[in-house]
Amino acid sequence: MAKFKGAIVVDTEKCKGCGLCVVACPTKVIELARDVNGKGYHYAHMANADACIGCSSCGLVCPDTVITVYRVKAS
Repeated sequence: MAKFKGAIVVDTEKCKGCGLCVVACPTKVIELARDVNGKGYHYAHMANADACIGCSSCGLVCPDTVITVYRVKAS
């Protein structure tokens, strides 16, 4: 079975920091940032980028659809 490497991009200005993506991530890649966005929310970010498998769980549970998931086959 092929291994996959993933990455996410979060629209930090639209993220409201609900934390659903943090809970949904099976590899514990996502955390809420200590910094806040323009609206005063702690936004989601990739804290452990090397562990991302690109499963899209975070993007599926995001109520504001601010997470884009990228997935490539690892060599």
